[in-house]
Amino acid sequence: MPLRLDTRDADFADRFDALVNARREADEDVAQAVRGIIARVRREGDAALAELTTRFDGFDPHAAGWTITPAQCAAAYEKIAPELRAALDLAAARIADYHARQKPQDSGWTDAAGVRLGARWNAVEAAGIYVPGGLAAYPSSLLMNAIPAKVAGVERIVMMSPTPNGALNLAVLAAAHIAGVSEIWRIGGAQAIAALAYGTEQIKPVDVIVGPGNAWVAEAKRQVYGVVGIDMVAGPSEIVVVADGANDPAWIAADLLSQAEHDPTSQSILFTDDAAFADAVADAVEQKLSKLTTGERARKSWEANGAIILVADLDVAMPLVDRLAPEHLELAVDDPQPLFDRVRHAGSVFMGRMTPEAIGDYVAGPNHVLPTGRRARFSSGLSVLDFMKRTSFLQLDAAAIGVIGPAAVALAEAEGLPAHAASVAVRLT
Repeated sequence: MPLRLDTRDADFADRFDALVNARREADEDVAQAVRGIIARVRREGDAALAELTTRFDGFDPHAAGWTITPAQCAAAYEKIAPELRAALDLAAARIADYHARQKPQDSGWTDAAGVRLGARWNAVEAAGIYVPGGLAAYPSSLLMNAIPAKVAGVERIVMMSPTPNGALNLAVLAAAHIAGVSEIWRIGGAQAIAALAYGTEQIKPVDVIVGPGNAWVAEAKRQVYGVVGIDMVAGPSEIVVVADGANDPAWIAADLLSQAEHDPTSQSILFTDDAAFADAVADAVEQKLSKLTTGERARKSWEANGAIILVADLDVAMPLVDRLAPEHLELAVDDPQPLFDRVRHAGSVFMGRMTPEAIGDYVAGPNHVLPTGRRARFSSGLSVLDFMKRTSFLQLDAAAIGVIGPAAVALAEAEGLPAHAASVAVRLT
């Protein structure tokens, strides 16, 4: 059974602290192994990629080909079921529209001292998109990662995706066609991240790497950060639902299980002010677990990491939600705005009874690549800004440097940097 807490219990604070601080990241220590893989790819290039891909994925790129062509992606788009094709097209259009509204504008002005100032935005030249293979081959994730890069204006988008035993996922290839990704390598794991960061004989390096992956991929992204930019180091999925007793328990149970089915380390938490409703949701979860094809995985998550927390009223829940800083937050009440106004830390918020988290995973528009593990306290979901950088600029004439230059000289001399002071002073008349 999941953890049951009540804010009115004497030991609630200690038990909630334990829930907040529980570690759900993979226990496997992969750092040293990943360091070795990265070093080997840097040293041996394509030869290392071929051997590691053959060993880990049962796929020899020398024999079957290193890449997937745009023609293969176009063929996959035509081959998938019409309803899936329409769903991918709808998702892509909504994702593109949402992210186009994020694109920043250049700025510039001349201040009172006569100094021309401003900032200009540019896209990175090349971005790497990691798309998992096997069970976690999600076309929606490809769209969520590639489309913001396209909207930002990235010229070269490189997709890395393993094809275990040579198998191709037609829906992923169709999504690549829709997103306009034309450079696709059949390489996965930490070795793919190393190739994107440092390049090999065949693969040119990129500037930014984004996309989800297993513990090896996450650790590789962590280790190459600084050589390239990364979106985030993501951990297990999580959802927090704040719901009153007017909800249908079956609906809320379905929402909780929508994240539990990802992985045994995922987390689903319910806050409610209605004890009878809490029991009804727990019963509904049990009923649904027996029918889900992902039920075994979801049950492990629910029983190991799930929680039902009873509060005196939903206002009491909100500071507790902020402490969890969840990846996904549902506010399942008639009027969610007052509760939303109190949310400071959450990756994405789903407001009202008719807004399940799963709608955001696919077709709503906002990005579903979100901070996990309480990282929403200091970071945001993937956006166009992850593929852009800002360059500031300034321009002075003789009058402007005459106004602000003496202060720069004084500061440089105070810091013991005479050459700094001189480079300004020589221009003062």
